[in-house]
Amino acid sequence: MSNCKTIAICNQKGGVGKTTTAINLGVGLAMQGKKVLLVDADPQGDLTVSLGWKDNDNLSITLADKILDFIQDNNSMPDDVILHHDEGVDLIPANVELSALELSLVNAMSREVAMKGYLKSIKDNYDYILIDCMPSLSMVTINSLAAADSVIIPVQAQYLSAKGMTQLIQTISKVKRQINPKLKIDGVLLTLVDGRTNLAKSTKDAITENYGRYINIFKTNIPIAVKAAETSSKGKSIYTYAPNSTAAQAYENLTKEVLNCEQRKKDRFLAAESR
Repeated sequence: MSNCKTIAICNQKGGVGKTTTAINLGVGLAMQGKKVLLVDADPQGDLTVSLGWKDNDNLSITLADKILDFIQDNNSMPDDVILHHDEGVDLIPANVELSALELSLVNAMSREVAMKGYLKSIKDNYDYILIDCMPSLSMVTINSLAAADSVIIPVQAQYLSAKGMTQLIQTISKVKRQINPKLKIDGVLLTLVDGRTNLAKSTKDAITENYGRYINIFKTNIPIAVKAAETSSKGKSIYTYAPNSTAAQAYENLTKEVLNCEQRKKDRFLAAESR
């Protein structure tokens, strides 16, 4: 049984910091000695571009090729798609071909679990796989949730962003019931927080009131930061581009929260096993 944990970073709303979170949580975990694979599951390829592969439409192999190989039973090399980033994380890239894959998945026998099937062939090489989901509840997003052990939900500290969580949680619950019974929500992460306003506090209070009884709300908030926004054009994480920034400190704290949460789960499991 693999010890690798797969986390989908998911919200059907765009502009909430999914890609930035995937990069900086991934590099943060790598800095803690973990082997990390980032998976770009968005046809826009923002994760791929933000890690420095600007001309992603001309990449010879992407995630779409590997999922297609799986559903067609082609025995290609599973790791020939993987790119290596200077900051110690690996990447499975994506481009617009992932949109075309949606049509192939419609009639595929294993359409909901094709990504899971492919990732199973490489997950023993990693401690963590982070999937950056597209901003829609598409078949590729369903595949991401089916492949994941858990979900992190980034939510912008605004009323409408918080309001849209209901549909996402219903989708996660449906995937859990019908496809992936082990799927859990690790927590809701407030992003793009402007500490100068009361809006962030009121949004967090509303999320806690509506969901806090059964969903973890991360203690770490990710602040609005120009430096964090600039990293996407530099091909670097916040730790390399602006190591002393508030955003770098926030993502370091988030990394520790994720690791501590995982350790508590392992401790509870071991305690239950010993009884």
